[in-house]
Amino acid sequence: MSKIERDDISGTSTTGHEWDGIKELNTPLPRWWLWTFYGTIVWALAYSVVYPAWPLVNSATSGLFGYSSRGEVAKEIAEAAGAQGEWRDRIKAADFGQISQDPKLFEFARAGGAAAFKVNCIQCHGSGAAGGKGYPNLNDDDWLWGGTFEEIHTTLQNGVRFAGDNETRFSQMPAFGDGMLSPDEISSTAEYVLSLSGQPHDAEAAAKGAPLYAANCVSCHGERGEGVRDVGGARLNDAIWLYGGGKESIVAQITRPRQGVMPAWGGRLDDVTIKELAIYVYSLGGGETLQRQ
Repeated sequence: MSKIERDDISGTSTTGHEWDGIKELNTPLPRWWLWTFYGTIVWALAYSVVYPAWPLVNSATSGLFGYSSRGEVAKEIAEAAGAQGEWRDRIKAADFGQISQDPKLFEFARAGGAAAFKVNCIQCHGSGAAGGKGYPNLNDDDWLWGGTFEEIHTTLQNGVRFAGDNETRFSQMPAFGDGMLSPDEISSTAEYVLSLSGQPHDAEAAAKGAPLYAANCVSCHGERGEGVRDVGGARLNDAIWLYGGGKESIVAQITRPRQGVMPAWGGRLDDVTIKELAIYVYSLGGGETLQRQ
């Protein structure tokens, strides 16, 4: 029987292992630590049996409890949808005038529209609906197609220049640079457009541009640049510009205009959600007085 060797300083027995004169002390882990460790192993094995854990080729083991976080989320969504059912049914059955006269129903619809806006609209219009170059600001009072509940709803439902919807809003500005007007004529027309919005301009060139504007632009933008909503003609006599209001930007738009596209949400969202979106956009501050029946 081998003799147990002890360390001279600590009095602890050694394991017999030695490296470069350094001997390893035999100091096992505390019992409580070992039992805790063993307990975590048992817990992990039990957890992997009762809950989803082990990966398979296309899925994972379902576990004895049949629980999944996705299933829990689906259940919560279903419960929320059930709780909202009565309110959504009321929105579906009511017109915009009736909804606007019911404060609680209006606020429910507005909140639903805000949530739908964050999922579907902020990519173009921004989280605050302020838009950007080429994307309309929904907070102001400029509306190409009108800002009442019904007009906003129609725009959402059918989109703008959207090839997949036969009822889409449609307008097309000609490319006047393709032989319709000369560069000098386009420049003069741009000077006249600048004058409509009260911006610094060349008065002599604007005078030359006035008859050109009357001959080519009035039908869509109005005699004073007030816009024509029936055809989606932009307003030109204020400080709000979709593609920029400087001389260079105006010349570029007259020469070879950019034509924005908005998808038709009628084929993507249900009727109630589109209605809620129309109410939310209207409530942002730029909505116009509701035409009541």
